[in-house]
Amino acid sequence: MSQLVEGRDVSGPVGPLVELSDTHVVHRARTGGLFARDRVYALTGADLTIAPGETVGVVGESGCGKSTLAKVLVGVQKPTSGTVSFRGRDLWTMTPAERRLAVGAGTGMIFQDPSTALNRRLTVRQILRDPLDVHKRGTPQQREDRVRELMSLVGLPKALADGLPGQLSGGQRQRVAIARALALDPDLVVADEPTSALDVSVRAQILNLLLDLKERLGLALVFVSHDIQTVRRMSDRVITMYLGRIVEESPADEVTDRSRHPYTRALFSATPGLLDPIDPIPLVGPVPSATRPPSGCPFRTRCWKADSVCAEIMPDFAAASSPGHRFRCHHPVQDGQSTRDLVAQAVSTVPEATAMADTPTQKPTQRPTQKQS
Repeated sequence: MSQLVEGRDVSGPVGPLVELSDTHVVHRARTGGLFARDRVYALTGADLTIAPGETVGVVGESGCGKSTLAKVLVGVQKPTSGTVSFRGRDLWTMTPAERRLAVGAGTGMIFQDPSTALNRRLTVRQILRDPLDVHKRGTPQQREDRVRELMSLVGLPKALADGLPGQLSGGQRQRVAIARALALDPDLVVADEPTSALDVSVRAQILNLLLDLKERLGLALVFVSHDIQTVRRMSDRVITMYLGRIVEESPADEVTDRSRHPYTRALFSATPGLLDPIDPIPLVGPVPSATRPPSGCPFRTRCWKADSVCAEIMPDFAAASSPGHRFRCHHPVQDGQSTRDLVAQAVSTVPEATAMADTPTQKPTQRPTQKQS
C-alpha cells in the first residue's frame, strides 16, 4: 500500500507509543452551590502504556470513564493533571502546531455512531480527502489516488465515492468512518463503541475488518466496548475500569477465568456463553455517583469482600501483580478460583455487603491539584 509521507517522520516509534501517568480528568457539574459547583471525577489516577502494534480493550459499565480515557489518548480531552506522552513527548507541553501534527497525523478515532460522526453534506470522496487537505499530504492527484485506495482498503465500491452519508447503509457509513481514521496512516486508532449502533448482522463484518486492518497495517488499536466478549476476542490486553479508575489490566486470554479483581469477575460472569448458562455474581447496592465517589476503594460499596480497610485506603496495584497482569484490590480473588465458587461466596455474604453499601461516601483522597480548565 502506498503511503503519503510528506512532512512526516515515518521511522518506527521507539518504546511506548502512548503513555499516561497519574492522569486525572475532572469536570465542573451544573449541580451544587452558587459559588462551589460539584465536580465530576471522570478519570482518576490513570496509568496506561500502549505499545506499537498491540490491541488494548477497555471494558466497564456506563459512566466508568471509558470514553474519557479514549478522548485523552487522542488529545481531544486535556487532562486536569498528570501527563500524556506521545512517542516520548508530553502532548500538552507541545506547541499547538506540534500537537496538531503529532495527534492529527499519528492517531485516528472511530466514533460510536457513524450517522453523527460524518458530515452529511459532504460526499464520501470529500470526507476522505478532508484529512489529506488539512495536513497538505501529497499533490491533488495523490490525494485522489489515496481516496480510491482507502475505499478499496475498507471494502467500499468506487460507485459510492460521490454518495452522501444519508444514502449509505449503517455498515457502509462505518466503513467510511474507518477509512477516514486511516487516511493519514496513523500508528494508533481508538475505536469507541464502533459497532454498538449497527445491526447484529453487520457487527461481525466491521469487527473482522478492524482485525484484518490491524494485521495488515501494524496498527496499535484501543477498542472500547460494552460487549466484553468481543473485547476479549479483539484484544491482547483488557483494561477494566470502574468509576473513573483502572482497577485491573489482564492478558485477554486470562481475563474470563484468571482475573483477580472482584469487579472484573462479576462483569464477565454476567455475559452469556455457549456452553454454560449465565450465572452472574450478585452485586448489591447502587452504582456510586462520580460527583461523590466512595472513600477508599470505589468498588467497596458493591463488593461482597469489602471490609473497613477498603473504606479507608484506595489499594495500590497489588504485590501479587505481574508485569502483564496487575490489579488494585485489598482482597483479590484467589488465583484459579472458579466463578461458581465466587457466586456462592457472594450470595453467602449479601448481608455484610449490604451493610458496607450503606457506609457514607466522600470525595477521593487523591485529587488533582492543577487549576480546572
